[in-house]
Amino acid sequence: MPNERLRSTLLAKGMTIQQLADSIGVNAKTVERWITQGKVPYRRHQYAVAAALDVGVTTLWDDERAVESSADLSKAEIVTIYPHRHMVPTGLWREMYDRAEAYVDVLVYAGLWLSEDPEFHKILKGKASNNAQVRLLLGDPGCDAVRQRGIDEGHRIMDGKIRNALMNYRPLLASHPEVGIRLHDATLYNSLFRADDEMLVNTHVYGIGAYLAPVLHLRRLPGGGLFDTYANSIEQTWGRARQVTDHDFTGA
Repeated sequence: MPNERLRSTLLAKGMTIQQLADSIGVNAKTVERWITQGKVPYRRHQYAVAAALDVGVTTLWDDERAVESSADLSKAEIVTIYPHRHMVPTGLWREMYDRAEAYVDVLVYAGLWLSEDPEFHKILKGKASNNAQVRLLLGDPGCDAVRQRGIDEGHRIMDGKIRNALMNYRPLLASHPEVGIRLHDATLYNSLFRADDEMLVNTHVYGIGAYLAPVLHLRRLPGGGLFDTYANSIEQTWGRARQVTDHDFTGA
């Protein structure tokens, strides 16, 4: 049975059978058999093809080996798990962002503790000055999701924490307008902190503050999928979020 998913992905990427074969070091007729006869490649070739086409392995093949291997890779993306955010080494946040060269993302409701760290501000300035993409996503203080999160944590001050964080970032934005900051109205199930191919995922748990909830330290691996799942969440939230206005800073 032909592998239409591989055929259509190849067409969508504008790549020929010969080009794909050359990129992964196999004969073009071998690639043609994968497509026209539905032959399943060796595992190493599955991942080579997926990497060349920039898709997940299970997007192209459903065989059990691919599924099991993909699950193993996703597990391998987990560097460690901290039972509570306050147990994450203090220096890890700074070290991770300091290593970033291309992507610096923060997706939170308030993240007040991070906005209060002058070293973090210094890192953001350096990254922005070196043309890294710096994006800060905070909750819209007036939205229902922010109000509900405050209730879930056992307080009603989430909007105030967000406004405080905005004020903390205001001097940074004035001096480095290339730093992106937007407000979102999404229901967050995790706070996400991305630095290139590293990420800290602070889960949200009903009834407790995020500082008491678990944190996953992830490192992206080609074909793993776990890191990319969270990274895609950042992209979708950024796309729906709105620009900050002067009104957001004053609250007036």
